[in-house]
Amino acid sequence: MSELSLRDATAADAPGIAELYAHYVLNTTVTFEEDVVPAEEFVRRIGAVHDAALPWLVATQDGKVVGYAYATPWRPRSAYRFSVEVTVYVADSARGQGYGRALYSALFDRLRVRGLHAVLGGITLPNDASIALHEAMGMTKVAHLPEVGFKFGRWLDVGYWHRLL
Repeated sequence: MSELSLRDATAADAPGIAELYAHYVLNTTVTFEEDVVPAEEFVRRIGAVHDAALPWLVATQDGKVVGYAYATPWRPRSAYRFSVEVTVYVADSARGQGYGRALYSALFDRLRVRGLHAVLGGITLPNDASIALHEAMGMTKVAHLPEVGFKFGRWLDVGYWHRLL
């Protein structure tokens, strides 16, 4: 197997991102989206992140998207301009291989260079693997919101993790 490659996402990555994400939409509660997101929507989302001067990274191996991470503005008010929410997804078949950590490390480096100050990550609870990743990246739990999401016939909690860059 070839080495993992990390780079900025482009519109050409949208089909691979959509395929990877569909697993989480259809089979898990880690995302609150309930309908599969088409590649065209990912083209729009990638563009919106880049338009906000924020990074969207993809991890590829043997030409296939095996993970991605990006940042979005935390809130629209100007005083929040130095804070972002971060997201990472890794292909189900590639979990536990350090790809999430590699993506977040590269993402946090790019955010730091851009002068960002705080990162926040929302996690549907329970999710031991995601909690472990976020805490390994130096993030700490700062909020717990009970029953704010409803998917697959049940109420779901969300926790927020935070770190200063």
